Amino acid sequence: SIISTLSILECQNYQSLTGSDRKITYGNQNTVCDRGIHGWYRFEVAAGTRMPTSCPPKQRCNTHASGWLNGAHPTVADGQVTRTVCFHWGSNCCNLSRSVNVINCGDYYVYYITGTPGCSLRYCSTD
Repeated sequence: SIISTLSILECQNYQSLTGSDRKITYGNQNTVCDRGIHGWYRFEVAAGTRMPTSCPPKQRCNTHASGWLNGAHPTVADGQVTRTVCFHWGSNCCNLSRSVNVINCGDYYVYYITGTPGCSLRYCSTD
């Protein structure tokens, strides 16, 4: 089908996010922003394997507003799904948000990310 063909392509044509400072266990040392990133991305190596699916503390993963996936990761059979990434700021776990597409590639996930609603916000990761 068209969907499975597209998914296979996305699972091969992605950019890697590998920095340990993306993990939700990392504090905020020098405040990075993901406003300029666009495309398919995979978390791997020191960054862990996926976005967290519960609200992390703010001031984590080297930014002010920590981004997390508000919803479950898809199964392989789900194909490409749309989810909301929430950014924790102030007393609100979903103060700002952005839609992302997610594909389960079998052993890993890829995410279609289109920047952030502002700075300093960042897409965070976990194991």
